[in-house]
Amino acid sequence: MRRLLLWLGLAALFAAGAWGADYVVERAPGAAAPPWSPGSDVSLELKYDSGTQQYFSGWYTGAGAWVGNDFDITMISGFRAVKNIKIYSTPSWPNAKWDGFNVGVYAFAGGRPTSLLWGPTYFKPSRTSPGWVTCPVNWTLPAANNAFVAAFEQFYNFPNIDPFALDNNGTFVGHSWQYYVGSWSLLTGWGGYRNLMLRVVVDNTTVVVAPTSLGRVKALYY
Repeated sequence: MRRLLLWLGLAALFAAGAWGADYVVERAPGAAAPPWSPGSDVSLELKYDSGTQQYFSGWYTGAGAWVGNDFDITMISGFRAVKNIKIYSTPSWPNAKWDGFNVGVYAFAGGRPTSLLWGPTYFKPSRTSPGWVTCPVNWTLPAANNAFVAAFEQFYNFPNIDPFALDNNGTFVGHSWQYYVGSWSLLTGWGGYRNLMLRVVVDNTTVVVAPTSLGRVKALYY
């Protein structure tokens, strides 16, 4: 309880400055995620994070509060089946249990997220330790949407929340977003850490990618 109150105090001071919104953050020891390998030649995981968590974060008021990463599949336009959205989270903080959250897919146009394309869909994890939570999507992007935002809505209010994670890369790669109080903006983050640990697995069940080109495609979002 004392540690929680300490972090709440820091978050309150920060919210009055750069965030201008109700926000809470918990620093936890980072753990490197194991290397991902595709289940077949036609599944790719798109990502920007380093694989190591720096902070767990959340909002005091969660309904309508989203975070997400934008992706562009123009170079791999055959990979339109969004199989999974993966969120790095934990049941350990702030209330030692899973509460559930929403995931969704937004259109991305003009350099920012726009309308909701798929979802929101509710998901409640079951794993017992911090790590990647895989949320099934199994939906195909419309032909008009090569760019999209995979997003996470906290949904509940603190402390009955499942947090999202920021990685340990202090350099912002410019693809993480937040939706709060009715508008989208680039993710502000905490202490210089702004890269959201959210990934997407896409699939192409009709076009076969040659093994020589698969390695290049897999590295697009690394």
